[in-house]
Amino acid sequence: MYAFSVNGKSITYDGEDKKLLRFLREDLQLTGTKDGCSEGACGTCTVLINGVKTKACVPSLSKLEGKQIITIEGLSEREAEIYSYCFAEAGAVQCGYCTPGMILCAKSLIDTEKNPTQEMVKKAIRGNICRCTGYKKIEEAILLAATFFREDKPIPTKIEHPRLNEKYRRTDAIEKALGTGMYTDDIRIPGMVYAKAVRSAYPRARVLSIDATEAQKHPDFLHLITARDVPQNILGHLTQDWDVLIGQGTVTRYIGDAICLVVSKKWETLNELASLIKIEYEVLKPILSIEEALSDDAPYIHEKGNILSVEHIVRGNADSAIAEAKHVVKRTYHTPYTEHAFMEPECAVALPEGEDGVLVYTSSQSIYDEQHEISRMLQLPPEKVHCHSMLVGGGFGGKEDMSVQHHAALVAWILKKPVKVKLSRQESLSVHPKRHPMDIELTTACDDQGRLTGMKAVILANTGAYASLGGPVLQRACTHASGPYNFQNFEVLGKAIYTNLVPSGAFRGFGVTQSCFAVESNLNLLADELGIDYWTIRRINALKNGDIMPNGQIAGPDTGIIECLEAVKEDFFASKRAGIACGFKNSGVGVGVPDTGRCILSVEQGVVHIRTSAACMGQGVATMCMQMLGETCNLETSDMLVERPDTIRTPDSGTSTASRQTVFTGEAVKRAALQLRKQLKKNSLISLEGQEFHGEYTSITDPITSTKKNPVSHVAYSYSAQVVTLDENGKLEHVTAACDVGTPVNLQALTGQIEGGVVMGLGYGLTEDFPLKEGYLDVKYGTLGLLRSTDVPEIEVKLVEGPQKSPIAYGVKGVGELCTIPTAPACQNAYFRFDGKFRTSLPLEETAYRKKKQ
Repeated sequence: MYAFSVNGKSITYDGEDKKLLRFLREDLQLTGTKDGCSEGACGTCTVLINGVKTKACVPSLSKLEGKQIITIEGLSEREAEIYSYCFAEAGAVQCGYCTPGMILCAKSLIDTEKNPTQEMVKKAIRGNICRCTGYKKIEEAILLAATFFREDKPIPTKIEHPRLNEKYRRTDAIEKALGTGMYTDDIRIPGMVYAKAVRSAYPRARVLSIDATEAQKHPDFLHLITARDVPQNILGHLTQDWDVLIGQGTVTRYIGDAICLVVSKKWETLNELASLIKIEYEVLKPILSIEEALSDDAPYIHEKGNILSVEHIVRGNADSAIAEAKHVVKRTYHTPYTEHAFMEPECAVALPEGEDGVLVYTSSQSIYDEQHEISRMLQLPPEKVHCHSMLVGGGFGGKEDMSVQHHAALVAWILKKPVKVKLSRQESLSVHPKRHPMDIELTTACDDQGRLTGMKAVILANTGAYASLGGPVLQRACTHASGPYNFQNFEVLGKAIYTNLVPSGAFRGFGVTQSCFAVESNLNLLADELGIDYWTIRRINALKNGDIMPNGQIAGPDTGIIECLEAVKEDFFASKRAGIACGFKNSGVGVGVPDTGRCILSVEQGVVHIRTSAACMGQGVATMCMQMLGETCNLETSDMLVERPDTIRTPDSGTSTASRQTVFTGEAVKRAALQLRKQLKKNSLISLEGQEFHGEYTSITDPITSTKKNPVSHVAYSYSAQVVTLDENGKLEHVTAACDVGTPVNLQALTGQIEGGVVMGLGYGLTEDFPLKEGYLDVKYGTLGLLRSTDVPEIEVKLVEGPQKSPIAYGVKGVGELCTIPTAPACQNAYFRFDGKFRTSLPLEETAYRKKKQ
């Protein structure tokens, strides 16, 4: 028997010993304490034990005799009011999964130090990871909260108006801060069962047999599902090449492959049951590199071979331009696998609905992608698969593919029971696609004045075991290999290649982070040959309105890369240890692919319901929609409500990818709102009860193979220039990030997105890696190299705009990916200036953050 108190209430527990986190969430139903890793690494489960911040996944109940435990639900009314207000006001809440843990860290500090310094705050939250904010807004929120407590200040009652280019607190900030918002793992349904995939023991092996005899003897065993139970066993986001389950006689392609699904009455016995499933293999030699995959005698990983896709882009005559150029540099660059490390591990809950249908609760980047793939797997009409999004604890591209959603739906459909499927953190690392490792051979040429005359690249992308988004990622790496510069002789050959490694797919930057590293590094070598500085060579070549981009598109009047460069000029020239880089990123899928944003505005009980499937992984889609509606119709917060994405209630607004939702869904909301505004000129909201206003925006772009003189590849581009400055010891001192993202929507959200993107870019450049040995993971969440609060330098965000605005969505453009793209090459340039070593691989070695590999 264990006795302790939780949130002031005495607890006596006479059951099996277990971790405090499981007891809080499952026995006491205190789901505000989140499960991010269960390894003591991330901090999402932080609570206070006798006033000391503690990760609840670490101590067992047997260690808590007589202790006093405080969770996020145990804050006093005054504490909850102050912390939720300050975190919302500062813009410290994005995906929100880390926020309750951060607030408990803040309480542990402020309870003992009423006037903390920023350094104290950094140290107080050092044990907790945030992948969204870059920590700056969290630190500001904690300092603001300390002021409210210290001065006993009342919470302001000023009403904020949902308008563009204004400070406006996120609509979901308070529920996320106080742990009342529901993520998928927080769902509790009576009679729910639990399922888990038994995964391949080898990167490449033939499955000979699956034996559940021992598992069936366990009292909690319910069912075993194998490939023969799946109506359609092959899925895939774009290319259908991914097995739902690997059947007997079939060859596995990586260690994350699911062989079968075991179903238990209890979550606690899932791992035990999985271990009792005996699988016999014929072990085969895996293909672990691009070179092996391309060798003449390589076995085929997929029926059509080991090359997923090829891109060959030619504009002008790069060979001739390079041959005639005064200055030419050629280098080969290498970028690694990296992990999204979103705070919320993948989880899905499914249950039967109607006649032979399923309802699936998920935390993904598109409910309609899920509906499409699940209905195909089950061979059901799409309307039989009802998908509903809960809050999403981060994504960054890593939640575009099926991971658990299809497995949960399959179990619920077969057993006619509610089921939860959740990946452990280590499973998550093993299963979902990562950022593509790429080898990039780049040749860049210029004239005596430093004007680029030609560029030629060969890009080899390791797409791992399955296609995922490998084709489009490769394409974007190729199309953006020009950088935001004005020249016309451009040729890129790219190949995405299958191996028996973890799949690669969408990740913030979508291939552009990789090619930008090569492009910007080569540009620095040309500047050295010419004897000009790194800022000037970029200014000479920067795109402006009317220039022809290397893809043939004419740069529009909203092009703002020159303005970005001017904004960082002073910071670059202020230090000899400052590195500079530029980047650009499309908004929308583009290149001739159909791409549509949709919204329905429905008036219900005097409130305008904003209905769109656009997924929010932390970027603030719902708040953006409210600000678009408020700007157009002059409505207030109390006049509107944003519904969660749901395939019955909300129209398909496409995947939250390609920095597209603010532009596409934003324009769709605007178009629906213009119809509503017209009616509001002669009617009240009450009198419009039951009416619906539909908005839709589809981009018109040209395919990458277009023979037009000036094709339109994308409807919008955003631009950034960044300067990374090192101190005299070679450590990060300051980052300046200038971004042209058109009209700002929400100032806190925008600057917070940029700060978080910069920190992710710093990690990509300096510390993050995803090592594999012979096809097996050699990494855990705590060893990924994620930057913590005390590692992050001062970050200054400068918002700029091009000469004119785009007419779409009041001139807004995407920022979610852009802000990460130039950071790593800016770090490379800073270290080159610091010690004279020209580094061609990421993460950079021989720095204050990483030693040289032996």
